[in-house]
Amino acid sequence: MAFSIVLFSCKKDSETELEIDPNKKGRVEIKFDNIMGQDDFALNTDYTNAVGETFKVDLLQYYISNIILKSEGGNEYVVPQEESYFLIKENDAATQKIQLSNIPEGNYNEVTFIVGVDSLRSTMLPEDRTGVLDIGVEGAGQEMYWRWNAGYIFFKMEGNSSAIEPTENNPNGRFFYHIGGFGGYESQTINNIRTVTLSLGRDAAKAREEAMPSVHVVVDIMKTLDGTTQMSLRENPVVMFNPISLKVSENYMNAFEYHHVHNEGHE
Repeated sequence: MAFSIVLFSCKKDSETELEIDPNKKGRVEIKFDNIMGQDDFALNTDYTNAVGETFKVDLLQYYISNIILKSEGGNEYVVPQEESYFLIKENDAATQKIQLSNIPEGNYNEVTFIVGVDSLRSTMLPEDRTGVLDIGVEGAGQEMYWRWNAGYIFFKMEGNSSAIEPTENNPNGRFFYHIGGFGGYESQTINNIRTVTLSLGRDAAKAREEAMPSVHVVVDIMKTLDGTTQMSLRENPVVMFNPISLKVSENYMNAFEYHHVHNEGHE
């Protein structure tokens, strides 16, 4: 189904706005829709990048954290850190909608977040990193952590491409884009922490105790390969903790775009 059809099928919001009560709290939902150009993104589907290479993605997931909401009046609400880490997985639709609770009632027209995990949290003791950051044997963050490099993988994309010449170690033309690096413990290293700020323009997410708005963000995965830098899978089948990863993170930070907001419940 075409991406545009999916979005345009959303219901139109009602017109009457509930009044803001500064003594009340509400919730805000942010939905991350992965797309590929103009189409809805799908795993194990043939795509072609800007340099003409055909490829399929069979794994895609990334961290979103440190969320800040800014109101029309310029006030910022910083989501408490303990409640501000999310792992978005393409193969798990439930993870693609994140809900923020105890938000002061207000009209919010800007959202800021990190794609990845901040350095402070990355350097905490493992027992202080819970939820999607749990790197225990059965922890949700176990598959997004480099034990050999002591750090989280912020953005993980894997698949295969016919453009990648098979080798003894890579007979199926696999590519691995594991992007991480928070700047280093004691000396400066690669830093791929990327902050994204999205304006809702003239729209606003109207958080009320009785009504939870839903902010829809689209994430164009093609821009991971085709942004400021055009990436060739043939030339760079493995990108992890190396300088080219900085180009990839610069690319995908521009993949996030505000699309629309639903303000259900304002009647």
